[in-house]
Amino acid sequence: MVKVSVCIATYNGEKYIAEQLQSILNEIDHNDEVIISDDNSTDGTIDIVNNFKDKRIKIYYNQGEKGYTSNFENALTKVLGDLIFLTDQDDIWLPGKYKTVVANLSTSDLVVTNSKVTDENLNIINESFFSIYNSGSGIVKNTICNTYYGSCMAFNRKVLHYSLPFPRNKEIGFDIWIGFVAEIIGKVKFIKEPYLLYRRSDSTVTQLGSLMSRSKRPMFFKIYKRIIILINICIFILKFKLKIKK
Repeated sequence: MVKVSVCIATYNGEKYIAEQLQSILNEIDHNDEVIISDDNSTDGTIDIVNNFKDKRIKIYYNQGEKGYTSNFENALTKVLGDLIFLTDQDDIWLPGKYKTVVANLSTSDLVVTNSKVTDENLNIINESFFSIYNSGSGIVKNTICNTYYGSCMAFNRKVLHYSLPFPRNKEIGFDIWIGFVAEIIGKVKFIKEPYLLYRRSDSTVTQLGSLMSRSKRPMFFKIYKRIIILINICIFILKFKLKIKK
């Protein structure tokens, strides 16, 4: 039987973590696991998680560099599942997400599901996250405008194996890296049906303003970031091809 691991990176998430966790536990199977990597929260996040008293939940603490990427990497090093879901601490899984993604991962190596964008009270702002950036696969496309968002992604252990460790460069988001690795080594699928309430609030890492509008970073830094991404992808492709030949 296929085992699934759901990874959540938490930090001071007491406001929404209970609602998110419940939506996940309602979906997953009894033999699956929820891996929580906490970045040393100073609020009641861990107490709330412990109150669930669910054996599927496993809590670890991020001992590495503080931050979103390191926290998720810590979670991913702990997974036992054949299939891995990434999810944020403040979103809500919609019914059917689990079964749909698991079914699609039987023929794809990585799946990205659509989501409904909401405000912090779950009032819908946009019915389709995909419609904002015309989400889809493609290395050039996503280097220009990334549509690989971790909270909507799930993949198999092959993708996990080749993705870790993440590049030690803050210009490369861990989710776009996983997406590109999956494109290079296997098959990626974007599912247009929304299976997530993608909550935007003051505490989220990706703010609504940056989500809906163009980045205000100077053009030099935008170009530099894309060059760094492409260089790292090219190096990965060369290493992967050499490994396949051996």
